[in-house]
Amino acid sequence: MISFELSPEQEMLRKSIREFAEGEIKPRAVELDEKEEFDTALVKKMGEMGLFGMFVSEEYGGSHAGYLSYIIAVEEVARVDGSAAATVAAGNSLGIGPIYYFGSDEQKQKYLPKLCTGQALAGFGLTEPNAGSDAGGSKTSALPDDNGWVINGSKIFITNAANPLTSVVTVQAVTGKKEDGKKEYSCILVEPGTMGFVAKEMHGKLMWRSSNTAELYFDDCRVPAENILGKRGEGFHQMLKTLDGGRLSIGAMALGGAQGAFEMALRYSQERVQFGRPICKNQVIAFKLADMATQIEAARNLLYKACWLRENRKPFGKEAAMAKLFCSEVFKFVATEAVQIHGGYGLMKEYHVERFFRDQKLLEIGEGTSEIQRIVISRHLGV
Repeated sequence: MISFELSPEQEMLRKSIREFAEGEIKPRAVELDEKEEFDTALVKKMGEMGLFGMFVSEEYGGSHAGYLSYIIAVEEVARVDGSAAATVAAGNSLGIGPIYYFGSDEQKQKYLPKLCTGQALAGFGLTEPNAGSDAGGSKTSALPDDNGWVINGSKIFITNAANPLTSVVTVQAVTGKKEDGKKEYSCILVEPGTMGFVAKEMHGKLMWRSSNTAELYFDDCRVPAENILGKRGEGFHQMLKTLDGGRLSIGAMALGGAQGAFEMALRYSQERVQFGRPICKNQVIAFKLADMATQIEAARNLLYKACWLRENRKPFGKEAAMAKLFCSEVFKFVATEAVQIHGGYGLMKEYHVERFFRDQKLLEIGEGTSEIQRIVISRHLGV
């Protein structure tokens, strides 16, 4: 039997997070964006709301609310602010996820309790200056020595990796060659303060200006042997699995952003009077709003289905790529039309819609560009 209804618990979750986002995040969003300021106090408040570790078992400090509940939470935060949503999405999918799914019990016990309460954050070091979409082109290396691993290289555009709450970064590195001559990748946990490791905050961003983005540098950075995540040589597999889940959270960010931009456009069109009546009464505007609402509804159904597949332990890689691709492009359409409906006011910072217009672009790029998503989908189709 097909049901499109959320559970009472999920409906209550949506309501409570929407109230929190409206009351705690929205009033600060413009100021933080303008200052490019990462707000640790806000992160801790989001942790108190239970926004971290929602798919983690209670044994390690999570709420075990489920993946769809987590996606709903990201969606509701993104409805008011992309930067805060980025902190939550990356903190969960890219920060908590790899440790929870691939870490040893000792690693889980060490890191997850604080990560699941928002008292700490974790980053996922994958992208490099010359290895973006081509993740297999990574050059950061980790060579074994008598005491563990020696890491050399750099990473860029890493979320949550250079702020006072950062407790650990998962770093994908080349750890040798396989029998077929191809690179062997492993993921290794590196903590701030480790000798030879420097994390530098990045500024001057177009979007997500109050999220924490970092460049990471490793210069003979030595970490213990037990810091490897899972087994040696499993890094590429771990990265792909992490990105599958991350695509759902990016889809949720796009869906929430589209919903927020649509609501702004609808409200403005009802208030803005031209030629003696609200502009929403003009068919050209009414049709824009109808198209926006229709695409948002389609995006939500696609994303929630992908989450349902994941929660029911069914293959979801294709659907995750579809959801990420479609939701991000729907947000692009909605944000563009929302600015158009606002006219000249849509270009002014006092109207929040311009921030949504800027934030949208990264969702077509981060965690696999739209072009990469089409490659992933086509491979699932066997072409």
